[in-house]
Amino acid sequence: MNILCIGNSFSMNATSYLHQISNGEIEVLDLAIGGCSLERHYNNILENESDYLYDKNGEIDGTVSIKDALNERKWDYVTVQQVSHFSGMSETYEPYLPYILGYINGACSSAKIAFHRTWAYSDYSTHDCFVNYGNSRPKMFEAIVKTSTEICKKYNLEIIPNGDAVESARLLAEFDEKTNPITCDGFHLTDYGKYLTGLVMYKFFTGKNPTEVTFEPDGTDHEICQKLKMIAEQIKPSLI
Repeated sequence: MNILCIGNSFSMNATSYLHQISNGEIEVLDLAIGGCSLERHYNNILENESDYLYDKNGEIDGTVSIKDALNERKWDYVTVQQVSHFSGMSETYEPYLPYILGYINGACSSAKIAFHRTWAYSDYSTHDCFVNYGNSRPKMFEAIVKTSTEICKKYNLEIIPNGDAVESARLLAEFDEKTNPITCDGFHLTDYGKYLTGLVMYKFFTGKNPTEVTFEPDGTDHEICQKLKMIAEQIKPSLI
């Protein structure tokens, strides 16, 4: 299975362990520019910019354009997402997302397109744009869910619910927001967060049960990984 992600550092987080989780069943190419919005993806397509990190199965090898990546092979899925600080703001999706979707369909019509619903910032995040959501994690997550649901219903996109999974993990005692958050800097994920989101993607793309995954990242606790596998299994992908 071949997966292409058009994203940013959040897609890099989510796909970090996907190849290993799938035991090589999934080949994933992540196109990432830190802080890249849909508007920038749109402009990069228009100008055929080769500014994206070529991140294949978690290993970076140069840079590439969206056009060249789309033409590289036959993709089973292509994922899209909004930059985190705009993810809950519906006005930032238009007119960029429909153009990007049309471009993807034109380049590889056989590929399914899915929307990557990302996570809210930590309660204690110092990200400059957290103020967009009143510096409130619950408000940010609520806005992300509302906006992504509306947008994906409009464009008939399935949702990869990684934001939902991260919120569920935050209910575990192991990931107390103040003492041991699942984010390492208030918004990017720790290895546990990367593992969880990879498990969610694995389930979404393959339909297989994450609790049967044997891979666990080096340095992680087996019991915590087991809990994350259970969360990934319980989180249901959204089909609008």
